[in-house]
Amino acid sequence: MDNSMALPLLALGVLAWALPKAKRRLELSRAKHRSLAGHSRIAKRIAGLLPGYAYDEATFFNSDHADGPVVQRRRDGFTRLAALYDTRYAKSAAMTASARAIISDMQFTGRYRVPYQFTDYLGRHIKSGSFLQSSQGVTVTDLDGNVFYDLTGSYGVNLLGYDFYKQSIEAGQRTVQALGPVLGAYHPCVLDNVTRLKRISGLDEVSFHMSGTEAVMQAVRLARYHTGRSHLVRFCGAYHGWWEDVQPGPGNPLPPRETHTLKDMDERSLNVLRTRKDIACVLINPLQALHPNAPAPGDSSLVDSSRKVGYDRAAYTAWLHRLREVCTQRGIVLIFDEVFLGFRLAPGGAQAYFGVQADMVTYGKTLGGGLPVGVVCGRAALMKRYRERRPADICFARGTFNAHPYVMGAMQAFLDAIETPEILALYDGLDERWDGRARQLNDRLEQNGLPVRVANMSTVWTVLYTKPSRYNWMLQFYLRAHGLALSWVGSARLIFSLNYTDHDFEAVVQAFVRAAQAMQDDGWWDGPEQSNQTIRKGIFREMLRQPR
Repeated sequence: MDNSMALPLLALGVLAWALPKAKRRLELSRAKHRSLAGHSRIAKRIAGLLPGYAYDEATFFNSDHADGPVVQRRRDGFTRLAALYDTRYAKSAAMTASARAIISDMQFTGRYRVPYQFTDYLGRHIKSGSFLQSSQGVTVTDLDGNVFYDLTGSYGVNLLGYDFYKQSIEAGQRTVQALGPVLGAYHPCVLDNVTRLKRISGLDEVSFHMSGTEAVMQAVRLARYHTGRSHLVRFCGAYHGWWEDVQPGPGNPLPPRETHTLKDMDERSLNVLRTRKDIACVLINPLQALHPNAPAPGDSSLVDSSRKVGYDRAAYTAWLHRLREVCTQRGIVLIFDEVFLGFRLAPGGAQAYFGVQADMVTYGKTLGGGLPVGVVCGRAALMKRYRERRPADICFARGTFNAHPYVMGAMQAFLDAIETPEILALYDGLDERWDGRARQLNDRLEQNGLPVRVANMSTVWTVLYTKPSRYNWMLQFYLRAHGLALSWVGSARLIFSLNYTDHDFEAVVQAFVRAAQAMQDDGWWDGPEQSNQTIRKGIFREMLRQPR
C-alpha cells in the first residue's frame, strides 16, 4: 500500500473507533442530572475543598444582616429556648454528653444536625438528648419523663406503632424459645416466612440478611454474576445504603467505579439503558417519587429555603412502567429497593402500589417485626449462587446471623399481622387520609401567617419553607420544645406510623403550629428581604474569605 494512503486510512480507523465511544460518553453525560447530585466525582472533589469555619456569637444571630431589634429578639428567644432545654432535658442531655465522646455515631449526628457554620455555638447552648426510656402508642418518653409525639418513625421501622413491635418481638421469642439462638440450622417458621414473602413479592426465591445495605449488596452481586456485566445504574439522589458502589459521592472514601448515576424520570436515561452493553442492573428506591433527582433532605444542608419536593404518583408510575419495559428488552435486572419504604404504601409493598413487577426486591426495617433484617426476593434464575457445569464458579454470600431464629420469629408475627382485617383496614384510603392530614396542617399554618408548609408521600413528610431564610433549621428545636420528636435530619423527614388517630394528629398539628409561631415571634424569619440565590451567593463569598 502506498505510504501516502496509510496515514489517512489509519486516521479513518481511529475515527471510526472513537466516534461511537464519544457518542456513548456524550449520551451518558446528558443523562446525568445537571446538579452536583448527578455528578458524583465532581461533588466529591468540591466537598473536599469546602472550608470548615464556625460563626462567632454575633454572626450566629446576624448572618443575614438583620436590624438590631430583630437580632435582639433572636438572642432573647434563643436564651429562653436554651434555658428550657437545660431545665426540661437535663438527664437526657447529660447522658448524651457522656456517651458522645465514646460513640462515634452520636458524634456524627450531633455534628451534622444543622448547617456546619452554626454547629459550634448551637452545641454549646442547646443541649438535646439522644436517649429515651420508653415508648407507648404514638409517643416516646425521655429520661426526664418528657413525652413526645414520635415523628421519627425509627427511620422507617415504625409502621404500625411501637406497641405492635413490642408484641411482635415477644411473640417471636415465644415461637422460637425452645430452639434459642441456634445458627446455621433453621427454625420451621422460616419456611412459613419464605412462602408468604414469595406471595407478597411475586418472586420465586428468598434469602435473608442482617441489614438493608447487606441485602442490596447481595442483589447487585447476583445481578452482576448472572448477567456477566459490571455496571449498575442508580438514579440521582437515591439512597441504597452506605457501601461504595451505591453511594459514590460525598461520604464515600473511594471514587465511583462501575456506577452510573442518571437522571430520574428522563428519556435520556432510558436511552443510555437501551444503548449500553455493560449494565447489569438498575436500582430503584421508590421514595424518590417524593423528591426526584434530589438526595434525601436534611436540615444540615438547609442554608436557604430552596428545598423542593413534590409527589406525582401518576407520573412516577408511568416512569416505572417504561423503565420496566426497557430493562426487559435489554436483559437488565430491575431491582426495587424497598428497605426504607417497605410496606408503608401497601400491604404488597411498592411493587403492588405502582403496579410494576421487579426482577429482584429488597426489604428490611419493618419486616423484621422490630428486629434487624434484610431480605432479597428474586427470580430463581437470578438467585442461584453457583453454576452446575462450573463448580468453582460461585457467587458466595453467607452471613453468620442470616435467618437468626429470633428475627425469623418476629418476622412471622409481622407477616401474620399484616394479613389481619385490623391491619388491612389501615391501608383503606391510606393516601386520601394522609393527603388530607397534610392539607389540614398546611391550612392551619397558612391561617396563622407562618412561612412553613409540608409535602408528603403518604406517611412520609418533608417540611418546606416559603420565605427565604438562613434560619429555617431552627424549627427543629422549637418543635422538640413543643413535644414533637424528630430524627437527627430535623424537619426534613417526618415519618408517621399508621396508628395515628385523628385525635393524635390534631395534637401534632397544634404543637407544630405553636412551635412555628414561637419561632416567628423570636424573629428568626424577620430578616431583610432576600432571595435564595442571594443567600447562597453570600455563603459562597464567606467561604472564599476563609484561610486556606
